[in-house]
Amino acid sequence: MKPLTRREALKLCAALPLTAKFASASLLPGAQAHPDSPAPAIDWSEAVIASTMHRTPNPADLGKWGYAISLYLYGQYLVFKRTGNKKYLDYIQGWVDSQVNEAGVIDRKITALDFMLPGNLLIVLNKETGQQKYRTAADTIRHTFDSYPRTADGGFWHAYSRQHQLWLDGMYMSMPFLVRYGQAYNDEKYACDEAVKQLLIYAKHLNDPASGLMYHAYDESGQQPWAQPVTHHSSFFWCRAIGWYGMALIEVLEVLPHHHAQRNDLIKLVRQLAGAYEKYQDQTAGRWYEVVDKATTPGNWLETSSSSMYTYTLSRAIERGYIGKHYAGVMQKGYQGVLSQVTRDDEGFAHIANICGGTNVGDLQFYLDRPRNTDDFHGIGAFLIMNEQLRKA
Repeated sequence: MKPLTRREALKLCAALPLTAKFASASLLPGAQAHPDSPAPAIDWSEAVIASTMHRTPNPADLGKWGYAISLYLYGQYLVFKRTGNKKYLDYIQGWVDSQVNEAGVIDRKITALDFMLPGNLLIVLNKETGQQKYRTAADTIRHTFDSYPRTADGGFWHAYSRQHQLWLDGMYMSMPFLVRYGQAYNDEKYACDEAVKQLLIYAKHLNDPASGLMYHAYDESGQQPWAQPVTHHSSFFWCRAIGWYGMALIEVLEVLPHHHAQRNDLIKLVRQLAGAYEKYQDQTAGRWYEVVDKATTPGNWLETSSSSMYTYTLSRAIERGYIGKHYAGVMQKGYQGVLSQVTRDDEGFAHIANICGGTNVGDLQFYLDRPRNTDDFHGIGAFLIMNEQLRKA
């Protein structure tokens, strides 16, 4: 056989199908793989974003200023940081610009911790674009804390309309923003001290060391029908509330100085939650129940957003050395459990199932009867944050 010239060899190589090793990691709707190639791994983060942007091409149509949409968009920002795909950032900016005018005025009064989570987007947009209006709007949220109502021991109320109440959810709604703001704008001492104070006050009222879990809410006044007579906390361990709190711990620890006097107090809480996540994980499905400690209760069901949150928290805690590496098995089982809820339809678009809708505080039946949504922003946002962490890990 006549030896190939260098040019002929290069032509032959160019004609060969790519192997899975070198194929694109992303196979999005409409993409065509070579028929003879091994199927490339799906980049589920990009698939979820492509599907969401297809459903809502105009980001202004996503909805008003609120936490669930901005949770999703913050997850999209993490994917932008990995991929450099500017259309992801433009979409985020499109939504924020539909809510914040050129003077930096937000179109909603910040009267609840829920309305602070979008502040994370303001910080990153100020960094990415340099536009002052995003800093101005972030300043508004930051200074809301100066006069925000508190319980007698200093805990921020969940909302002006939820007088005297602390909800675990509120810690993720507000504290990661606060410490990121402090880090970005030279306000780190106040931000870190306040965040630690809040996390520990909430734990004082809502922690249950016996189970390792945390109750959903506390009412200082004791007037709410769900408030226990002596402790004034609610009675059930709702899955996503615990997930919000675990992620809040992790994100605050990312910024908190290593020499901070109460850093270890937060790490102890991370370790406690990790132990509870291991204890209550469904060993077959890898996910966690809507009411975490009642696996055998009729009507209880495995919920996806909280399972994403727990998996993310475990992964980051292992990475940072807060917990032992033996938790990697729990983490991987959780990850596979969440991925089992991600499917693609006939058009190739991704969907995530069994996501609890927005939830108030209630009795056992109330939690069990919450809607099991598909593609709810609570779930796709938590999924993106988890998936970006797990891809890295």
